[in-house]
Amino acid sequence: MRIAIYTLGCKVNQYETQAMERELTQRGHTLVPFGQAADACIINTCTVTAVSDHKSRQAIRRARKANPAAVVAVCGCYAQTDPETVAGLDVDLVGGASGRLAFLDEVERLSSLRRSNIMSTNKAESSTVPIVTTANIMSTRIFEELPAGGLASRTRAMLKVEDGCVNFCSYCIIPYARGPVRSLPLERAAAEARRLMEEGYKELVVTGIEISSWGRDLPGKPELADLVEAVCAAAPRCRIRLGSLEPRTITEEFCRRASSLHNLCPHFHLSLQSGCDATLKRMNRKYGTARYYDSVELLRKYYVNPGITTDLIVGFPGETEEEFAQTLAFLRKCAFTAMHIFPYSPRPGTPAAAMSGQVPNAVKEERAHRAAAVAEQLQRAYLQSLVGQTLPVLFEEEKGGFTRGYAPNYAEVKLPGSHSLHNIEKSVRITAAEEDFLLGELL
Repeated sequence: MRIAIYTLGCKVNQYETQAMERELTQRGHTLVPFGQAADACIINTCTVTAVSDHKSRQAIRRARKANPAAVVAVCGCYAQTDPETVAGLDVDLVGGASGRLAFLDEVERLSSLRRSNIMSTNKAESSTVPIVTTANIMSTRIFEELPAGGLASRTRAMLKVEDGCVNFCSYCIIPYARGPVRSLPLERAAAEARRLMEEGYKELVVTGIEISSWGRDLPGKPELADLVEAVCAAAPRCRIRLGSLEPRTITEEFCRRASSLHNLCPHFHLSLQSGCDATLKRMNRKYGTARYYDSVELLRKYYVNPGITTDLIVGFPGETEEEFAQTLAFLRKCAFTAMHIFPYSPRPGTPAAAMSGQVPNAVKEERAHRAAAVAEQLQRAYLQSLVGQTLPVLFEEEKGGFTRGYAPNYAEVKLPGSHSLHNIEKSVRITAAEEDFLLGELL
């Protein structure tokens, strides 16, 4: 069959789409760009905000409009949390956030029936009632192993080691979409890392819904540092990069162990969300600014000029101008190297959506612009501090007259011109810092 897949959302969703793509091609099917003629269209949805729900619905309608006779199958977090709404959007199959291989089995079965019915004059077998296969995600206890690794590139692969979350932040629906914490056993993670290295990947991103909780459901409750050591040892020719971490992960012991690993990238994405203790409490985050700053200081104690990036939500319910000013001051104190900034978006079904003190959209947008200005200043200062240094750069592509790649600290580096360096690591002397990337020359 010709199958088109559209993905919304986070790196975990991207990983799961790559796994489905890999599985489908191994079964003999052909992947086609979304919007082109296809026998089946799969939409892997996101539900992190109400805007994500809307985008998911738009993608479903686009799929049906582009391919009226195709099987339209929907999976992912939005399909998990609101299968009834999805089923009402002229789809054939609704899966959830688990059971992806069984979901693909059903896509194949329905597509076979659809093709038979199209070629036959007997239309009685056709069904207009969508099949819903979502399971009770809150009772799921087993980590679902999927084939890691993408199809097109051999530069970076995501290695999913954890699913689920039990933090229940007041703004977040994901614990209800993904269920409790499930971990990939350490030995299996190491084996996957070794396989990906042997396939030619040069960088592995350890990812999950909340990887700081990895191991809490496994016998003996191993720590994330145990996993990182095992993955780094199993794939010594790969860079190992960690996905988003909770501040509680960064302890003296973690930093001591992590800093001894030669192939672990000195780039740490620490989820912040707010730099104000009162706002963090309303968010039901499990730390305050003092504990968060301890994590930042520990990383800078054990690493020389590491990349420390974060996420920020502005305009959370009840956020006053004074609280927002505290956040801006904290951003400067931490001196982040890059940031993702989001105006708060009410998510129906979460406690925050019903909180008093909802901030007007215009105020949220204005605060987002002010936070972005601080983020740009901090990023420029960090990039400028790298000028004159020599960095190992793993090159990924040629685009816009440059050959571009990333240093271990996740700074983007560009070389003018074409150099045919795809998936090759080279030493680069940094010659200049632009707004959000570095310019360099090959040694």
